[in-house]
Amino acid sequence: MKRALVMLAVLLGTFLVAGEAQAAVQRVQFTSGSTYLIVEFLDDDLVHFELAAGTGPGTGSALFTTPQVAKKDYTGPSTFSQNGNTMTTASMKVEVTSGTLCVRVSDPARLLYEACPRNLTQAWKGLTITKGSIQNAYGLGEQFFMGGSSDGDWVGRSRTPGGTYGNAMAYDTDNGPVGNAQIPVLFGVGASNLNYGLLLDQVYKQEWNLTGDPWTVDTWGDQLRWYTMTGPDLPDLRKDYMELTGRPPVPPKKAFGMWVSEFGYDNWAEIDSRLNGLRAAKFPVDGFVLDLPWFGGVTAGSDNTRMGTLSWDTTNFPNPTTTISDYQATKGIGLMTIEESYVGKNLPEHADLATRGYLVRAGCATCSPVYLTANDWWGRGGMIDWTQDAAADYWQTTKRQPLIDQGVMGHWLDLGEPEMYDAADWTSGVLPGKHAHADYHNVYNLKWAESIARGYASSTKRPFVLARSGAAGMQRYGVAMWSADIGSKLTALAQQQNAQLHMSMSGIDYYGSDIGGFRREMLDSDLNELYTQWFADGAWFEVPIRPHTENLCNCAQTSPDSIGHTASNLANLRQRYELAPYYYSLAHRAYLYGEPVVPPLVYQYQNDANVREMGHEKLIGRDLLVGVVAGANERKRDVYLPAGSWFDYATGEKLTSTGQWFTDRPLWVGGAFRLPAFARAGAIIPKMYVDDKTMNVVGKRTDATTRNELVARVYADTTASTFTLYEDDGATTGYQSGAVRTTQLSQQLSGSTATVTVAASSGTYTGAPASRTNVVELVSGTQASAVTLNGTALTQHATKAAFDAATSGWYNAGGNLIVAKSASTGVTTAKTFVFTLGQAPASMTFRCDNGTTTAGQSVYAVGSVPQLGDWSVASAVKLSPTAYPTWTGTIAKLPPNTPVEWKCVKRQEANFPDTADQWQPGANNTFTSPATGTGGTTTGAF
Repeated sequence: MKRALVMLAVLLGTFLVAGEAQAAVQRVQFTSGSTYLIVEFLDDDLVHFELAAGTGPGTGSALFTTPQVAKKDYTGPSTFSQNGNTMTTASMKVEVTSGTLCVRVSDPARLLYEACPRNLTQAWKGLTITKGSIQNAYGLGEQFFMGGSSDGDWVGRSRTPGGTYGNAMAYDTDNGPVGNAQIPVLFGVGASNLNYGLLLDQVYKQEWNLTGDPWTVDTWGDQLRWYTMTGPDLPDLRKDYMELTGRPPVPPKKAFGMWVSEFGYDNWAEIDSRLNGLRAAKFPVDGFVLDLPWFGGVTAGSDNTRMGTLSWDTTNFPNPTTTISDYQATKGIGLMTIEESYVGKNLPEHADLATRGYLVRAGCATCSPVYLTANDWWGRGGMIDWTQDAAADYWQTTKRQPLIDQGVMGHWLDLGEPEMYDAADWTSGVLPGKHAHADYHNVYNLKWAESIARGYASSTKRPFVLARSGAAGMQRYGVAMWSADIGSKLTALAQQQNAQLHMSMSGIDYYGSDIGGFRREMLDSDLNELYTQWFADGAWFEVPIRPHTENLCNCAQTSPDSIGHTASNLANLRQRYELAPYYYSLAHRAYLYGEPVVPPLVYQYQNDANVREMGHEKLIGRDLLVGVVAGANERKRDVYLPAGSWFDYATGEKLTSTGQWFTDRPLWVGGAFRLPAFARAGAIIPKMYVDDKTMNVVGKRTDATTRNELVARVYADTTASTFTLYEDDGATTGYQSGAVRTTQLSQQLSGSTATVTVAASSGTYTGAPASRTNVVELVSGTQASAVTLNGTALTQHATKAAFDAATSGWYNAGGNLIVAKSASTGVTTAKTFVFTLGQAPASMTFRCDNGTTTAGQSVYAVGSVPQLGDWSVASAVKLSPTAYPTWTGTIAKLPPNTPVEWKCVKRQEANFPDTADQWQPGANNTFTSPATGTGGTTTGAF
């Protein structure tokens, strides 16, 4: 009889959807005993499952979704058919096994996985998921591995919950107190583009065990609900996931600059002092992040703490409205203020919220607010119930909006796991009829961020939010996440890179760290070296760039002008500011198309086995590849380049890869510590003009001039390529309704001719330039003999100085680089630059006589041009002992027709940073480089 009922249920489901249907959501229910399964087809490549004990909700309405899911208006697959227990769309096949209710999902020709119920009648329940042909897995949010490696995927590992409920900050000796943010999306990858995505739409804690086969995932809750995405590759799968959970809005442009922070600035004078130091050292900076002292700090163990006032301590921060206005208008910086969800017991804010019923309650709907006393470093009191939209909106109106009106740009959401809580508490909740702590813990910060986005919706300002915890969908509220109170250790710096790999695949495009480490007491290496490396990594990979540390003693430094190798910090920061138009265009693509800003290599090269677990190299968009550095005494590192042609971003050197390692790439270039970075052949990278007068990322300058030229670094390739530059006002939501300018940049190399076109721009926005200078930095492998603009020859200049002084023209810059520019031209006019190539780069042979050395010592040439290190011993060029003690070497790609000064130096191979043991005595050696080809030998001697 039982078997007959099962078959009847299956047949009933078949009858309801038999045949082939089009453009409608399709739902089929299967029953086995006291268990049901509903399969909901939302699109050709997206299916939603609900599995539970009981009779189920039926197929007449959409399956329930948690606040993690944004899109609920899918129109169904284009085609759908069912044959018994097998259902097929244009992109997937789902088979249900009678009796067990196991689900087999295929793409549709290849099996992706089989999922079966696991302990379904118990509170702690889940699924078994066959590993099958899947080799690697990515996503699952933020969890730091032990061991301090940038590399690693989830296969062979367990993704464990943080704390008791899921999201938590956890301590380990390799990384310090770091975040564990549960974002339950998994992307599995096999050979030959076998792949799928799976989102477990649960709010409860989860444990994913991928150590064996089958994998297991366990969680709490009455039902198990999950989505499966199929598609041709990881970019398609991630795009589908971002559509499901929400794409990120474009952050304010200032978010792409540097925001200096510490725990904490005690008054305006301290901020001014830091800012003055940065400006004196010519560092651009966009803002300061204010920790607890801005509202008066906290009192541990006390009901009289200031936690929860969310209003200025006007004793130490007087006249905030005037000061903030001056910071913005005169000094070019914004402010971000920290806030927490806790409110001191004796504050009037606590009494007000309690009266309104807006605090988390102690166990029931009519109970008094919880009284939090455990871990009371901040004091004692209650906690705001962000699951009540009315409570969140009231807080936005009465507390946060006045700050926004004063000009505060950003909101730092701290302790949002939540860190402290009453395990027996009661909230309004996010699940129907569910009010216990476990029922909301992992989406508490999501609801907090949602309330801020909702508060901004009535204005044209963009939200800029920094959060420590989150959930799936966090990105759609304009949130950047950071990795919590990370330790000042090289192992933690390495692990930060692996965490970012998985956060990128979890939909978090803006992810960062406390640069330099928050917990300095964990330091076990040279602080200056650690900071220099961390700042270089942060300048490439993080949004915002945010140095931060615990500094209650006022004895620690965080500003990059005061710690680390200052010249390196300055060079890396200016490079990031130069690249702001590229990052900002990527942000627009993230908003429009769900593309990642800082993806792992596997995202673009998933069939390259060498990159499957690689976190120590990353992509910036599609076109830049950057190697991570996180280790003591690093002078060079090996770099893996996927098959194709690549150009060294710092030197212009062209490398052709079959999918191979390139060894001993230098980390000191032009006197600065640089991460090894490479541009893909065909890459077009829009840039911003940056010099020692640049104040911030939106173009404010100390000399009040305007430098709005369109600069494009172009890497010539025989395959035509394009890049779209996106520009807007950088501050409002106008871009969402069309107030945005796009400019298509394109290139193609054909024989000895490289063509670069700046197309006519489309669209406009408030403050958009009507005309501008256009600069093309072409990297081609050779120098040029002529350049035309729209068919008219441009004037060649012999030197950079002459080029800079002219309104238009071009020059050979050496190092495979040719630079050309137009006069200021209307943006609606297309500009086509044609470069005639083939001129051999200039080279010289360098000889150092009497170079007697000791063990571990070598002879180098250092001089006045970038190819000789710009007088930086750290970037000098090593010579070879061809006829010891004579050392020689040929240095190519020198700037042509250029006077050069240089010397021989003896240098050790160790120490940080590199310094000379002995300089060649006497005057500098001098020569003038040839116009083309070799110029012979230039000699120096000890």
